[in-house]
Amino acid sequence: MREIMPVFETPSPRSDSAGDLALYVHWPFCVSKCPYCDFNSHVREEVDQAAWRDALLVDLAHEARVLPGRKLQSIFFGGGTPSLMPPSTVAAVLNAAEKAWGFAEGIEITLEANPSSVEAARFADLASAGVNRVSLGLQSLDDTALKFLGRAHDVNEGQAALATAQSVFPRVSFDLIYALPGQRLDDWRAELARALSLGTEHLSLYQLTIEAGTRFATEALAGRIVIPDGDSAADLFEATRADTAAAGLPAYETSNHARPGSESRHNLAYWRYQDYAGIGPGAHGRRGGLATVRRKKPENWLAAIERNGHGMEVEDPLTPSTRATEALLMGLRLAEGVDLDRITALNAGIVPVDLAAVARLEALGLIAHTPGRLRVTEAGALLLDAILPEIVTA
Repeated sequence: MREIMPVFETPSPRSDSAGDLALYVHWPFCVSKCPYCDFNSHVREEVDQAAWRDALLVDLAHEARVLPGRKLQSIFFGGGTPSLMPPSTVAAVLNAAEKAWGFAEGIEITLEANPSSVEAARFADLASAGVNRVSLGLQSLDDTALKFLGRAHDVNEGQAALATAQSVFPRVSFDLIYALPGQRLDDWRAELARALSLGTEHLSLYQLTIEAGTRFATEALAGRIVIPDGDSAADLFEATRADTAAAGLPAYETSNHARPGSESRHNLAYWRYQDYAGIGPGAHGRRGGLATVRRKKPENWLAAIERNGHGMEVEDPLTPSTRATEALLMGLRLAEGVDLDRITALNAGIVPVDLAAVARLEALGLIAHTPGRLRVTEAGALLLDAILPEIVTA
């Protein structure tokens, strides 16, 4: 790939209405593809690291030109496996982002990492590059489960990587997957208790879902994988919320748990429907009333960078109704709920919910509706997927 030099323009003064901005950076490469994963991740024998660094900087420069006068509150390196990025590339992206927009005080800079010893060896360099929060993909604290999930690490290696991360980064989170085939409630609660004892401020706890196009989807279709039924999954979900709350890490979002004040500020930007820019293959963005999507396949994204000076495939205006619907669907995942007045304003002043349905669900204890705010209760959290189509009218 020919060398491409990014061009940064001096941002205009930030307007009072601009608000802070979040930046998502997608690194699409993994060592291997996990059988449950439907993310935009790819295995390549070789990656031209210099070309990828330059291309990310060009994509970032494009977003900086169309989003002047903003300040970054958070940056998130996702994937794929961003811990495979050379720390020098991470540093180059962060330096360019700070030059383009400026950093808000206390900016959160998160990088997703695999818990292998090879990647853990880079943690100190990633911290020196500017990363101050790591999200570690442990996925399980059971070796049999890790093998089933196709993970390359074992429990000991994962815990060693976690200890390294905790010694290097100010903030650490890790992921676990539960509701695995044959998983009993008592076994999961014991694993969760062990996870809660490891001293992190934040946990992301996801039920296994069978996603179309994955190897697990093929296995499930053939009857070789059977995940817990609805009642069993509900028991696991309710126990997860009860046990994390008792340990001081309540659910602040459907699958995310944190000590108060330790929530992921970047992910809150998504759930609160704030503006965010996305760069890298397949990255999505929501900014200035536009939906943006980068080209998904790495090679196609690189070709678009060379051809156009950005990796954009889609840049569409969002209707007021779409914006209101998206804000509701995202915000009602949060324990805090949504500012209904703000969402009504997004929808040209039209209340975007069925108030009769809201009243009916409130009488059942599934929703709380107070002036200007709407939220799903603890009892309703389990039924969120059924509640949303009942009330959202935008």
